[in-house]
Amino acid sequence: MKQRILKLLGEMIACDTQNPPRAITADGKLLDLVRNRLGDGFQFQLTDHDKGRIALLATRGDPRTLFNVHLDTVPAGDAWTHPPLVLSVDGDRALGRGACDIKGAAACLIAAATSTGTDVAILFTTDEEGAESCCVSAFCQSPAAAQFRRVIVAEPTGCRAVIGHRGYLSVTGRFAGNAGHSSQHDLLAGSANHRAARWVADAIEAVGNLEAAELDGRAACFNVGRIDGGIKNNVIADQCLVTWSARMPAGCENTLILRRLTEPSAEYVQWETSYHGQPLPTSPAARSLAEAVCARLHLPVGEDVDFYTEAAIFSEAGLVSVVLGPGNIAQAHTPDEWVSIKQLELCTDIYARLMSGPH
Repeated sequence: MKQRILKLLGEMIACDTQNPPRAITADGKLLDLVRNRLGDGFQFQLTDHDKGRIALLATRGDPRTLFNVHLDTVPAGDAWTHPPLVLSVDGDRALGRGACDIKGAAACLIAAATSTGTDVAILFTTDEEGAESCCVSAFCQSPAAAQFRRVIVAEPTGCRAVIGHRGYLSVTGRFAGNAGHSSQHDLLAGSANHRAARWVADAIEAVGNLEAAELDGRAACFNVGRIDGGIKNNVIADQCLVTWSARMPAGCENTLILRRLTEPSAEYVQWETSYHGQPLPTSPAARSLAEAVCARLHLPVGEDVDFYTEAAIFSEAGLVSVVLGPGNIAQAHTPDEWVSIKQLELCTDIYARLMSGPH
């Protein structure tokens, strides 16, 4: 089984699915590879959402559990000591872009599915790394989603079942100001740059107060990613762009921090939310259901994680959602990205057991 998993992983890593540029096509090499390796026992439903956003639902029989894995990766970048699009094996480590996040799990799923003859469904998607989630969102709104009761979302969790994670909120603010000569003291307060700077300072303080008062001391991750405004030092800025993100703890609502940070400045800022992924679970009832499913499937529940996954989208759609995959998030998105081969073997066994278990 080990050699089969590594062969599959090597074939997948060799397919360039970096996102951006997400130059992935419906008739491309990777999706053909998935179909060929799963074989004739599966029915395939392909949905092309354009711009390299493709969903492939592979189904055998009439399952109630859906497995989901994304096939796109972040760009390779520099500083690699191994070829990023070639599988390298170094002791117990399998290296290559996507080995950990999360083509390793895709190889595990295909190996598990072809080693059993049970009912199984796997949803492969190609737009997770672009902070769009078009494929999963569209699937959850489609009739195909109605047949499933639960979903196992593959992400690097060390083969533990995870039922709670932070959300991800991405926001852009366009600050307006009054242009003028920098010697005009009465106009400086209306500088777009100054307004943006005051907003950033107030936002940092507001997040700290939010943690103390309404999050029971739990930390919200707030990050200002970019500030860009004005044209010269002696010209008062009439515009300034600020991008920021927040990751709310499991069980919270993104709207809490979004409202707190945007409402006071609405008069001179145009806000645009580019991504709004809720924390998991999306309700206390959803956590209880996920705990019950893990107990029934004999999956020990690990601690909540700090990264975001598309399991939250499935949860909002009413599917009991569990995150489970090989590898550690610390190895994802890095030069010489790697996953433990022992983790790949363990995860394949877990997936095979889940496919053979209650549906």
